[in-house]
Amino acid sequence: MNLEKLIFNLKPVVFEAGDAIIEIYKNGAKAEYKEDGSPVTIADRLSEEIILKSLNSIAPNIPIVSEENSISHKKVFSDEFFLVDPLDGTKEFLDFSGSGEFTVNIGLISKNRPIMGIIYSPNSGQLYYGISTEGSFFENNNGEILNLKVKKGETDDIIAIASKNHLSSKTETWLADRKIKNIISASSSIKFCAIAKGDADVYPRFSPTMEWDTAAGDAILTGAGGRVTEGDSNKPLFYGKPNYRNLDFIAWSKLKFF
Repeated sequence: MNLEKLIFNLKPVVFEAGDAIIEIYKNGAKAEYKEDGSPVTIADRLSEEIILKSLNSIAPNIPIVSEENSISHKKVFSDEFFLVDPLDGTKEFLDFSGSGEFTVNIGLISKNRPIMGIIYSPNSGQLYYGISTEGSFFENNNGEILNLKVKKGETDDIIAIASKNHLSSKTETWLADRKIKNIISASSSIKFCAIAKGDADVYPRFSPTMEWDTAAGDAILTGAGGRVTEGDSNKPLFYGKPNYRNLDFIAWSKLKFF
């Protein structure tokens, strides 16, 4: 598959999904709650409907695993499949006094690793996309395109970025043990993008996530020169597990800190 062409075709898809989300965001949205206690809104479902319809047209032979489509959560027996989070950061979406850091995420997996990712932040109009082996890019709402690169060189002033709504005690301990005091918080997949832009160095995550939460951000960060590992190991985060539940992970810039 031509991944550059795929990204070109996916841009209008995430824009359309984002427009639908923003329309609901402006008018207020009410949450329902899934069996696991996580919130879901009509915006999640409408965005997913737009994305699934488009993916089935763009790449009809590639399976899709999407967060709100529970039927798709069965084990995929294919080397390639899409992972879709139609509205990442639903809690932030429901918090109208918050930063509006919710995103639309589409990742493509090949042989258990993300090879392409696209992330759109409809509230800011910022678009991130990349191919893990070729490079990643940031496009602002003026259409300006910038090449994404993680920080280079060593630094004593490590900036960590952590989850705004899911900061666990294990994450706090990990940061304290490494004497990292410069910590910023953010929601959704924007945390991966912040490292890819060079605005942060490390994102430790020791609380539950699913593969659709991370696939697009993993591909973009890898394309920008960073990496996502299983915990403190050197093993890359593995995708295509039977339940699509991630292990603990750390997203890094190319700096080797510890």
